[in-house]
Amino acid sequence: MGELHYIAFEDEATDIKDKVESYWTKRAESFFDLRHDEIESKKANRWLEEIEKLLSSGKQLNILDVGCGTGFFEVILGRAGHKVTGIDLTPEMVSRANEMIGMYGLDRENVKAITGDAEHLPFDDESFDVVISRNLTWTLPHPIDAYTDWFRVLKKGGMLINFDAEYAKGAHNLKSPENLAHSKISDALKDECHDIYHMLTISMLDRPMWDESVLCHIGYGNVNVDLSFGDRIFIEHDEFYIPDKMFCVSALKPCK
Repeated sequence: MGELHYIAFEDEATDIKDKVESYWTKRAESFFDLRHDEIESKKANRWLEEIEKLLSSGKQLNILDVGCGTGFFEVILGRAGHKVTGIDLTPEMVSRANEMIGMYGLDRENVKAITGDAEHLPFDDESFDVVISRNLTWTLPHPIDAYTDWFRVLKKGGMLINFDAEYAKGAHNLKSPENLAHSKISDALKDECHDIYHMLTISMLDRPMWDESVLCHIGYGNVNVDLSFGDRIFIEHDEFYIPDKMFCVSALKPCK
């Protein structure tokens, strides 16, 4: 990616990915419960409304959820009639995602989760109408490679929607009483998460302005940054609330 590769992204990523996978394996059970409760909350409709405003297609779409976790987007987008494939590095998360999909009685031919690497997707070029992601990019040792591969699998005219936050810059918030989403997580796991933050170059960048620049460089068009997105979702200070401000970056793959 030309000058973008001069940013000091990690050359030895295996150890980082192993640590990320280990962390989320430990989190899988409690994360499943949290996302199930979120599906049953008012926030699920808010998420769906925000996503549908961006899509504005009115038809069934073939959607890839990168970093699917325990299947939140699979359920809310699958119930809306879309075909959804989730992919996650952590096998235990994938197992939980498929459990969540089954719990809500969704057709496993159209809604499913598989194990795979967000930076090297196992899909053909131009396979998906939409690539969507939530709270994944901050965990990636090579986010430029990921954004490039997501561009590859998008159909012409397809949309990228990425929800994330500068979690590392608010790392002290992990043990804050205001961080209600992490209130039931052990201090040992919070420390492990904190260590991951500071292993990653992306943690030192100014986001989402950096993301916007990268997407334009790769060739995405109509790049839009929404800094107030999180405020519209996390209205209540409840068990889903994190003080770090979530943003939304959306972009299109040009038709030509």
